[in-house]
Amino acid sequence: MSPLNFQWQTIFFEWSTRDLTLEAAQSAGSARSFTSRAATKELSFVQIKKLLDSRHDKEILEGLRKVISMMYRSKPCLPFFSSVVKNIASPNIEIKKLVYIYLLHYAESEPDLALLSINTIQKSLTDQNPQVRAMALRVMSGIRVPVISQIVSLGIKKGCGDMSPHVRKAAALAIPKCYRLDPSTLPQLLDYLSILLGDKQYYVVGSAVMAFLEVCPDRIELVHKQYRSLVRKLVDMDEWGQLATIRLLTVYSRRCFPRRIKKVKPSKTKGFYDDEDADEDDTDLKGQEVQVLDSDLELFLKGCKPLLYSRNSAVVVAVVRCFLNLGTPEYIDSATGALVALLRSPQDVQYIVLYNIVSVCLVRPQSFVQYTTHFLLHTIDPPHIWRLKMEVLTLVFPHCNAHMKGIILNELEHFTKDPNNELVRESVRAIGRCAQIDTQNSLRCLNLLLKQSTSPDGNLVAEALTVIRHLIQQDPPSHKWTVIKLAKNLDTMTNPQARASIIWLVGEFSGVAEEENIAPDVLRILAKGFASESKAAKLQIVLLAAKVFVHHLNRNPPSTKSTTSAPDPSPQESNSSSLLEENGFREDAPPPPPAPPQSEHPIVILWRYILLLARYDTSYDLRDRTRLYKALLADPSSTQLANLILLAPKPVPHTPSPSEGRKDLLLGSSSLVLADATGPSGLPGYEGLPDWVKEGEEPSPKLRDESGGKVEYGEKRNVPAGEMLDSALQEQGVGIGAGVKANGLKDKSLDDWLAEDEEGSEESSEEEETDEESSEEETEGESESEEEGEQDRLVRDV
Repeated sequence: MSPLNFQWQTIFFEWSTRDLTLEAAQSAGSARSFTSRAATKELSFVQIKKLLDSRHDKEILEGLRKVISMMYRSKPCLPFFSSVVKNIASPNIEIKKLVYIYLLHYAESEPDLALLSINTIQKSLTDQNPQVRAMALRVMSGIRVPVISQIVSLGIKKGCGDMSPHVRKAAALAIPKCYRLDPSTLPQLLDYLSILLGDKQYYVVGSAVMAFLEVCPDRIELVHKQYRSLVRKLVDMDEWGQLATIRLLTVYSRRCFPRRIKKVKPSKTKGFYDDEDADEDDTDLKGQEVQVLDSDLELFLKGCKPLLYSRNSAVVVAVVRCFLNLGTPEYIDSATGALVALLRSPQDVQYIVLYNIVSVCLVRPQSFVQYTTHFLLHTIDPPHIWRLKMEVLTLVFPHCNAHMKGIILNELEHFTKDPNNELVRESVRAIGRCAQIDTQNSLRCLNLLLKQSTSPDGNLVAEALTVIRHLIQQDPPSHKWTVIKLAKNLDTMTNPQARASIIWLVGEFSGVAEEENIAPDVLRILAKGFASESKAAKLQIVLLAAKVFVHHLNRNPPSTKSTTSAPDPSPQESNSSSLLEENGFREDAPPPPPAPPQSEHPIVILWRYILLLARYDTSYDLRDRTRLYKALLADPSSTQLANLILLAPKPVPHTPSPSEGRKDLLLGSSSLVLADATGPSGLPGYEGLPDWVKEGEEPSPKLRDESGGKVEYGEKRNVPAGEMLDSALQEQGVGIGAGVKANGLKDKSLDDWLAEDEEGSEESSEEEETDEESSEEETEGESESEEEGEQDRLVRDV
């Protein structure tokens, strides 16, 4: 065979193999799609009902699955109610589960038919399987028919004494449902709650605490005996139980432990040559206030510390909230690391955690200083994330060292050059807040802002000048040259808000000495382009003119007579004129010499010119403001009111942190995140923590002493023989262990037991020897008595 023919045969074989493989895959896919379509094919009402009425569990289970599937797809399944409910007595647990699910969903729609199944559910409460008992109790409490409230209450009572903790947990979860069904059952439910709160199983107690918070959160007297037990079980509870228990015990601590504070003098290290009586002279020094924790409160706080390592972020936030509202600063410092670690979570969790971090920073910012680098901005951070990070950086800024302060300022300066206008604005505001909080670095922050004032970005310049204005107002005398530097930028600055800020600053410094006063020159230059200025700038120009004119009047008070009115004739001139008129020489008399013209000051002329410009402006607001200033300064000899209005000292502006209004809201609450939309009072239904109880009004600590009684479940409890023996030995004070028992005898070690065994063997051998001797003596006595008896008998015979 030629190589060419062999090659063609090989290619044909490969093609045929590939075609067969593709055909097989297509046939398999079509078969699979056919079976899947057959499996997902919906059955008719008659077919499903036939499956439900079948005698075989497999068919009933298939029908129930079809019904539940239709129910969760919002299709009408109510016509199957009777066919489904009659299977509630089935011994198959899978069928019971599906029937219970259906019954909970449609019990309100068919209350009469649902009541028919109550007897069967009650019988399930006595089933041998604890899972069946728990499900029966859960379903009975979930059927929202008020008629069965007493039956549900009896079922809860039976569940509270059940041997299985799963049934007791179901009983605890059924208490709120029974209370919503019939609030008149509250006295009975309180008894059940008091039993379940003292349960030995931690997952039963967690459910009981959740029921307590929903049914009777104000009945603190039920918690007194179980307080220490709840603290011990807190670590082992599930996450939802931990959240509920922390919330309950936090409220309990506020109501039962007063806030005690004592003053501690700061400790001073004495040198070798220091006088010993030096401290006695410092009697006026005030000590530092330190919070003193109650022993039970400290037990609770220490029990919460292991929960900082929980995998649930809500539990970590709840522990931090507990430390923040109850503990000392040391507890807050120990919790900040766990809170910062949550920043590695997804962005939605990170957003909530940052709100909580900001709230803690408002109270104790120094706790986050060591984690400052975790709050540096990333380029991928969305606006709601970097806005909160900037706030944290500004809060911890005054507590950082010089190196870290430089890093923060460089970070903020970098983002002032970002193309995002919102980010630029927030960066400038953050620099301003850093300068306000830390006065030592305010000059550096001011220089950073002055660099931004020459930027071509109008929004950046306007925001920077607003912050600069706030900084200058804090210490005006030291910023005269800063205002002069800013005034030079008026020639090139075009942003209306920025120009208005600079003009306002110039007006605030219009009262300085004349050799340093640039306000009249600035006003003269601005008057030339008054018509082309924006409305905000025109308002500030008119205000600047009024301030300059007031300062001029204060420096150069006018004479008692008005300079603008004609001079009154003197008495002599009036008398001479009257005489001339009487003699008829009025017309021939020479006229009096004219008064020399008085030149007006340039500031007065400039003030009149500004008034004239504003008089014909198109803005109503500007014209009204001009008329107000003109009326104030109409009488140059009376400027008291003008001084009071125009030259009054301005309060030093303070820009608070954006989250300052959230300071009193609880950590972990939704109101903390939505405070901007809800206000300081929080969302509807928000409840804060109660105030600390006053000292002397707190309940007695003896109420928290545990009774020591054992909780028994069921009517009778079979106690193992070993447990009975141990309890009897404990009562008598006998047992293995260290220490002294109640009867005063010391427990014995293994060597003591072995020594006692050796002594016992020696004593037993000695007892055996004495027994042998006594037996020999007895035998000898018996023989002697027999010989004496024989002699007596012989004597009688004789």
